[in-house]
Amino acid sequence: MVITTGNDTLSLSSHVGRIKDIPDDDMDTINELFTVWRDKYPRNLLRSAYYNAQERFNDLKVSIPPQIAQRAQATIGWAEKSVRALADKSVFEGFLIPDNDPYGVQDLVDSNNLRVDVSQAITSAYTHSCSFLTIYEDKSSGQVMLMPRSADWSSAIWDRARRRIAAALTITGDDKNGNITAFTAWLPGYNYECRRVDGAWTATRQETHIDRPCVVPFVYDAQMDRPFGHSRISRVLMNLTDMAFRTMVRMESTAEFYSYPQLWFLGLDADAVDMDSWKIAINSINSLSRDQDGLVPTMQQVQQASMTPHGSMLETIVMQVSAVTDLSPETLGVRMSNPTSAEALAASESWLTRTANRQNIAFGKALTEAITMAAMLRSKNLNAQADLRGLQAMWAPTREVSDAARADYFAKIASVNASFADSIVGLRKAGLSLDEIQQLRYDQREQRAQAYVDQLNARIDQQRGNVNDSEEKPN
Repeated sequence: MVITTGNDTLSLSSHVGRIKDIPDDDMDTINELFTVWRDKYPRNLLRSAYYNAQERFNDLKVSIPPQIAQRAQATIGWAEKSVRALADKSVFEGFLIPDNDPYGVQDLVDSNNLRVDVSQAITSAYTHSCSFLTIYEDKSSGQVMLMPRSADWSSAIWDRARRRIAAALTITGDDKNGNITAFTAWLPGYNYECRRVDGAWTATRQETHIDRPCVVPFVYDAQMDRPFGHSRISRVLMNLTDMAFRTMVRMESTAEFYSYPQLWFLGLDADAVDMDSWKIAINSINSLSRDQDGLVPTMQQVQQASMTPHGSMLETIVMQVSAVTDLSPETLGVRMSNPTSAEALAASESWLTRTANRQNIAFGKALTEAITMAAMLRSKNLNAQADLRGLQAMWAPTREVSDAARADYFAKIASVNASFADSIVGLRKAGLSLDEIQQLRYDQREQRAQAYVDQLNARIDQQRGNVNDSEEKPN
C-alpha cells in the first residue's frame, strides 16, 4: 500500500465512479465515505493553514492601509503552540506485555517505529480532532504494518451501537492536479485497495477475517454527540488569532507612520514642493522660499499616535487565548503588564496535565486495540485478542517532578511496603522509563543466572573435594 503524492492539496471534484468487483452495498458505503471526506476537507485544510501559520489575512478594511494589508503575512503561532504544548505531554514508551510476549508485540512496535509514529498521530489528532492508525499486511514483504493517517486524507463512519468505526477510507494517491488516483476502503472482515489506471478504477480485495475494520481512531475530546472529537484549533482560537493578526498589522502600520512624522505646511501651494516626500523626511536641512506676496509658510508636525493601545489590546486577546488553550500568557509569547503569578502558572500546567492524562487513557486503548489486531493478522489466530487482554500501553509521566521528590516518595512507600520497591509501579514512580525498567529486569536475570551458575560450580567443587578425600583415606 504505497502512498503516492502529486499535489499537497486534493481536488474536491475528484470523481470515483462504479468500481468493478465491488458489490453495490460496499460501493454505497464507499460513496458515503467520500461524502464525509468532502464535507470535512475544507475545514481540515483551514486548520492545517492555521497550524502552519499560513492563514490568509482577514482584513476588516477599516483602518489598515491597503499597501500594508496586501503584504501582511502571519506572525502568530498560537495554533501550533496549542497543539504541541499538549501533544508533547503524550510520550508513548511501549507496552507492558504479559506472558513473555508470545505474539511478538515488541517486534511489531519496533519494526513499525511506533514510538515515533504515535507522536505524529497525536499531533494530527489535536490539529484536526482525530487521526487514524491503519493495520494491514504488506503483500510484498509479508510484514504487518501499522500506518498513521491524517484526517485530511481520510474519513470514517461511526458505529454508535458498538462504539467503534463501522467503515473508513484512506486516500493513498493523487496526481499533479490533486485528483485522487488511489484509496483504500476499510470494512469489517476485509478491505479494498482501489487504483485508477488509464481512467478506469480497479479494486483488489484483501481478507482480514476480523469482525471490524482494521482502523482505530485517535480522538481528542470525544463526546457523545461528537465521537470523532474536537480540534485544539477551535473556531474561537482561529477568531482570536485573526484579531491578534490584525492588531499586529495595525502596530506595523502605526510604526511606519511613527518612523515617518507627518508635516503640514500652512499657506503653501501643494505644487510648491517638487522634492520627493521621502527625501524631505530624511534630509537634515530643507528650505522653502517666500511666496509672491513675500509671506513665509508655517510648518506644523502632527503628533504621532501612541503604540500603547495596540499593546493593551494584544494583552486582552492573549488573556482570552490563555483561557481557551490552558496556556499561560508568557507561554504564548506576551509579557503582561501584571506578570502571571507562580500559582497561576502552576494551575495552567495542571490543567494541561489532567487533559494529557485523560487523553493518554483514550490513546492507550486505541493503541492496544491496534496492536491486538496486528497480532491477529500476523499470527492468523483470532484468539490472540483474548490472550492479549492484559496488554497495557505505557506513557512517560505528563508532569515534571524533581528527582529529589521522586526519591523521597519512593523511599517512604517502599519502607512500609517491601513489594513496592521492585514492582513496575514503584519503579515508574521512581522515575524510570519502560526501557530502563526492562534493562533493569534483564540485568537482574543475568545476576540471578550468574549466581545460580556460581552455586552449581561451588557444589561441583565441593563434590570433587569429597571424592578426593575419600580416595586418600587408607583402608
